[in-house]
Amino acid sequence: MQINSEQLKEVDLKVKGYPNASLLIVTKNRPQSLVKLLISKGYNLFGENKVQEAKEKFSSLEHKNFDLHLIGPLQTNKVKLALTLFDTIQSIDRPKLIKEIAKQINSDIKIKTNDYFIQVNIGQELQKSGVLPNEAKELYKFAISKNLKIAGLMCIPPFDEEPNEYFEKMCILRDDINPKLKLSMGMSNDYEIALSINSNLVRVGSRIFK
Repeated sequence: MQINSEQLKEVDLKVKGYPNASLLIVTKNRPQSLVKLLISKGYNLFGENKVQEAKEKFSSLEHKNFDLHLIGPLQTNKVKLALTLFDTIQSIDRPKLIKEIAKQINSDIKIKTNDYFIQVNIGQELQKSGVLPNEAKELYKFAISKNLKIAGLMCIPPFDEEPNEYFEKMCILRDDINPKLKLSMGMSNDYEIALSINSNLVRVGSRIFK
């Protein structure tokens, strides 16, 4: 498994064309050696889907100058560990999870997590995680009431549909909830469209590896 340097450069240049956007490199199922190589090339923003995999890959790195995001579903029994590993958790989707995070924040563990994103099931798909769009504002208010710093909204649009309308709906939803929130939307197959619709974070993995 290797980095596709040409594709990485291409994606990086496209993201840099948008001053308010950042490239989050998804390293799930990739070895620690590739993470080290990416760090040596100046990349420091990474995303992982699973708490345990992130622990095994990132906690032993000597180089600590990186920003790690959880972009996969978070079970309540993994919250304590997640809060010690990730700088940002992008998968806040239910009150029970918020309550558990608030409980752990008020305990004596050393918390690394500073920012949280609410994951929105923008396509209202039964098989996907995320709060329904019409419930997102209430979940945001609840999270704020529990002293969570909500920095943005995250979504994964339906895979077999054009993403444009879903990204546009996310912009409308964000403006209704809090116009200052960031938007995490766009992955390897649709990041360019997301950038054109004001995404602040694009989560790219498979496109830049071979």
